[in-house]
Amino acid sequence: MTTDDWISPESAWQRLAEHCSALEREDIDRRSALGRVLAEPLTATVDVPPADVSAMDGFVVSDEVAAGDCLAISGVIPAGAKPDGELEPGCAMRIMTGAPIPRGADRVVPVEQTTSTRDEVLFRSGTDVGAHIRRRAEIQRTGDPLLPAGSLLTAGGLSLLATHGIATVPVHRRPRVAFLATGDEVVPPDTDPLPGQLRDSHTDFLLAAGSSLGVEVEPLGIAADRPEDLRERIGAGMEADVLLIGGGVSKGDYDFVEEVLADLGCEVLFDAVAVQPGKPLVAAHHAGGLVLGLPGNPASVLAGFYLFVRPALRRLMGLRDSFWHGALAGELTASLPAAKGRDRFVTAEVEFREGRLLVEPLAPKGSHDLAAFARGAGLVRVRAHSPEALPGQACEVLPLANWPSTG
Repeated sequence: MTTDDWISPESAWQRLAEHCSALEREDIDRRSALGRVLAEPLTATVDVPPADVSAMDGFVVSDEVAAGDCLAISGVIPAGAKPDGELEPGCAMRIMTGAPIPRGADRVVPVEQTTSTRDEVLFRSGTDVGAHIRRRAEIQRTGDPLLPAGSLLTAGGLSLLATHGIATVPVHRRPRVAFLATGDEVVPPDTDPLPGQLRDSHTDFLLAAGSSLGVEVEPLGIAADRPEDLRERIGAGMEADVLLIGGGVSKGDYDFVEEVLADLGCEVLFDAVAVQPGKPLVAAHHAGGLVLGLPGNPASVLAGFYLFVRPALRRLMGLRDSFWHGALAGELTASLPAAKGRDRFVTAEVEFREGRLLVEPLAPKGSHDLAAFARGAGLVRVRAHSPEALPGQACEVLPLANWPSTG
């Protein structure tokens, strides 16, 4: 394969994204909606606050008061009281945060600015008209927009929906994803491999990586490097919205995946991307969904997932991810060799120090050095044809699962 057959990662993503429209709507219970994406906008069902309420614990009064003034206390208004009380002229009432403002009152004096007995309150300072009062509907008015379509539902968002009594939430359906490992040399991870065999590590990685997105990945086992076995297994896997395949996508004598996809009526979008690792990446689509074939080595599976699979799944979920979405600017602590005709992606450890994002590229012993890849917190991009990058220079880094807290 020549470099003329490769396409840039941005071009590959553009082709893939054309087939990653958000999936159809389904209505689910609010308490099951964490991490889901709204399919329709939601609007306020009530005024917030529902009435004029106190923003502080204190005393509500109807006239200007000054330091040294003393008023009789005519009652107490707790939070949750009906908003139908009335303040007697020349008196004050104790009021709690969130309690309704009585008729005739126009300000709240915080308790910290008073000295009180059971019957009287002495004001140590005055306050302005309207002070410490939250006005009805100052946050939301019935019918106001709450959350737009495309919003990722977080804990805070679900709390907002609960405030408005929204019990059923319209969200995009999660994609159904399946993974098929391939290779005569590949055996299940709980098997003792014979000479020449390798344990399957890809299935566990993809199940866990999918779970981190809230997507369940169905394992389809291991297919032999035979067209008839691949055809049966891939055909069954195409029932999913997205079928992921590990191995069999290069140009070797035992790499039949692309041939089988064509036989099954798939349109291949691309089969080689100018990236390292992960160049022989196959993407295809059919009437029922997508197929993404990842090369067999661990580095390629990791890079292919974070660069292409993850953003594709998130778009199907209703988000607007893209290639290299979420990458940050960092500072190298070690050099990176020049890149030639392909963008190179290197796993790295990262550290936040004194407001700087320090990035230390890892040096795996090979594309099967899983220990190095498991340590990586970020994926550093070295763009094609760029010179050697030196310590202290800026770099681009995409957060991975091990990304540390900024604290």
